[in-house]
Amino acid sequence: MAPSPSAPNTAFRQLRGDLSPGEFAAAVRRAAREIGEQVSCDARYIGRVESGEIRCPNYAYERVFKHMFPDCALTDMGFVPREEVRGRRPRRGTTVGDGDIGNYNSSNSNNEESDVLRRAFMTSGPAAALAAALPHASDSDMNLPLPSTGGVSRHGGANAWGEAGEALPGAHRVGSHEAQAIEEAVRQIRLLDDRHGADGLFQRAGHSLRNAYVLLDQGRYSRAVADRLHAGSGELAISVGWLAHDSGHHADARSYYAEALATARMSGDPALEAHAFCNTAFLARDVGRPREAVCAAQAAQRAAKALGSSRLLSLLTLREAGGWAGLGDRTACERALLRATRLYGKGPSDADPEWMTFYGEAELEGLEAQCWSQLGDYRRAVVHARRGVALQDPHFIRNIALYSAELAGDLAASGDPEEAAEAAQRALDLLGEHVKSSRIRTMLDAAAAALGPHRRWDAVAHFLTRHAGHAKRSA
Repeated sequence: MAPSPSAPNTAFRQLRGDLSPGEFAAAVRRAAREIGEQVSCDARYIGRVESGEIRCPNYAYERVFKHMFPDCALTDMGFVPREEVRGRRPRRGTTVGDGDIGNYNSSNSNNEESDVLRRAFMTSGPAAALAAALPHASDSDMNLPLPSTGGVSRHGGANAWGEAGEALPGAHRVGSHEAQAIEEAVRQIRLLDDRHGADGLFQRAGHSLRNAYVLLDQGRYSRAVADRLHAGSGELAISVGWLAHDSGHHADARSYYAEALATARMSGDPALEAHAFCNTAFLARDVGRPREAVCAAQAAQRAAKALGSSRLLSLLTLREAGGWAGLGDRTACERALLRATRLYGKGPSDADPEWMTFYGEAELEGLEAQCWSQLGDYRRAVVHARRGVALQDPHFIRNIALYSAELAGDLAASGDPEEAAEAAQRALDLLGEHVKSSRIRTMLDAAAAALGPHRRWDAVAHFLTRHAGHAKRSA
């Protein structure tokens, strides 16, 4: 028997107003970009909504529509309540993804504790691409935990972390143990990144995130556990995004940060939102989008304003300063640097987020050095880069390599090739023995190019020879 026709969505048609379907679709795409979402909205999609073919949008569109019409619930927009379409198969000809919600393989249970929130992280994005399994590592320090999906251990018996993102058996109950596992995965990833850099960790950490998606998609849990799962998974997405960023996979990093931001918005988590915008600003600066860096950093500051952490606001203001430096606006950059230093001087507090353990005086100096370097004031950059190297905690081996590479570049640009070569040598020593970071390698490549004309100096010649050999081995 043919399905009964759907009633037209007249409420949504009224929201469109005098705009044509194509014009309204363009407005939807613009709104999506404002919140870091990606939707492929066109006039056909608007027509499907207004005809009633799309009875309830997926979560990505829901976030965009609520951003456009903040005073309207989905039902005010003419959509069917989500619980009425959960568990049903799509009608013939209906495309799942940009249209109706993709919940058709979910349980028919209407248990409130596993309703909308448990799928808030399951939008389009990188999860489907995270298929690489966690390999064995000879060094136990390199083993990363994977959130449990109830699988069987490679070593036999019950596995606390699970295998490659397999489906959960039946209606799997997810509790505080699994939430804690995700939180611990985030901590271990950060610890390993501090010591070793991102290269080699990216795929492993990505697999942890994939299993977190499975828990969110298919698990049953209380609202309290839901809050921890969303916060933990959002932080995990940011951690994987950072590893992608530091490994040179910038498009992947942007996607992960967008997923974290979407999770923060859906779960009403301003701390997670501030963190996602913070990393988005850093990435935008690194890939040559300074205006976006400024806007993202300012959005992060708005989200963090009520959190009570002066140190967090200091870091976010430094991200803004980096964007102003990229735009060549020295005055705005200096103002932001002064504001960041003043905020840092207020000292630590219990409100400082756990992920900010890397942010001390050394990081403050290093980020300021990057600003002056971007503005072309290399001598001033050298002063701050030297401080960054000298003040860095020995635990943060990757950052010592980073600041040494940065110092090398600033010294080379300021006309001191011999000392630049010595700093580059220190970075290369760490990069070869302890740290794997595409970002630091790129910085050393730039330093080597700047030092090329000064090969007559013994220190320079030695570094260039070593750098060439290292680059050949890494190829």
